[in-house]
Amino acid sequence: MRDFDSVWTEIEPWLTGLEERRAEAVKRLVNGILIAIPIAIAVMVFTLLFNGPPPLGVFGAVLAAAAVVGLAAAPLNTLRKEVKEGLNNRLAEAFGLRYSPKPVVPAQFDSFRSHGLVPRSDRRSFEDHFEGEAFGARFELYEAELKQRRRSRRRTYYVTVFRGVLIRVEFPRTIEGVTLITRDQGIFNALDGLMRSANGRRLERIGLVDPKFERIFQVYGTDQVMARYLMTPTFMERVLALETALKGKNVRAVFDESLRDGFGKGEMLLAAETGNLFEPGSLFQPLNARVRVEALYRDFELIEEIIALILDPDHTTGASQPS
Repeated sequence: MRDFDSVWTEIEPWLTGLEERRAEAVKRLVNGILIAIPIAIAVMVFTLLFNGPPPLGVFGAVLAAAAVVGLAAAPLNTLRKEVKEGLNNRLAEAFGLRYSPKPVVPAQFDSFRSHGLVPRSDRRSFEDHFEGEAFGARFELYEAELKQRRRSRRRTYYVTVFRGVLIRVEFPRTIEGVTLITRDQGIFNALDGLMRSANGRRLERIGLVDPKFERIFQVYGTDQVMARYLMTPTFMERVLALETALKGKNVRAVFDESLRDGFGKGEMLLAAETGNLFEPGSLFQPLNARVRVEALYRDFELIEEIIALILDPDHTTGASQPS
């Protein structure tokens, strides 16, 4: 990882070179909005003068205004995409990662779903794919937005049920069976446990010795011995530290032996509801503002922190390490 000052020194001239385009694109959008307003009014008046129904006038006015604003916004949308991809590519390189705007294949998404790490969805979209290697293990991360269809008496609409990161990481310890780390359900833990299964096998609740961990998480597995082999006191401290680093964003994870064909050793899947990361910020502000790149840099530091907490044997969590 390169320090921020050296990254900023490299990025700032590129952003400054785009500033004139940004200002022109914003001006075009503002002018487009100013033009769209009288056009919408004219469509409404024209419809009413010829005895058209008011709903038709409203629909026509909205459609006309949207078309004008859409055309006016096109250069700004193009620039937003260019800035986002340019910043993410440059920062990914600084952190030793490879970036693509979308994953070619959303890695292990069916496994994330089947283990209950993400909810059922009717619409799904994926973006911002990163891959790299750290501490001798490969990993990849991408963002997902999942929506469920809801119906009311009058309409069908969609509600976002997950917005965050999905991480697939090569795990350095042997994985056999399935060990699932999920959220504590309080009084519903017993019912939740009855419903847990994986690969046709029943998952049993794994009792652990860390009361702080068990206040937040529940662990289920197909093999009590293997689950405790994976869930060492040190690893539980790391998961708690990850919960802190992500500010309690509903971290959950699974170890599954059936995933080992992917990276070769065994894999851990982790989901966290982080919201929308890796965005360039508002284009209504100057592009070459240092704070813009600092905010994005912190998103990349978060990736590094997640991977270090999972894999780095020397990474400290702020708690005393067991002997």
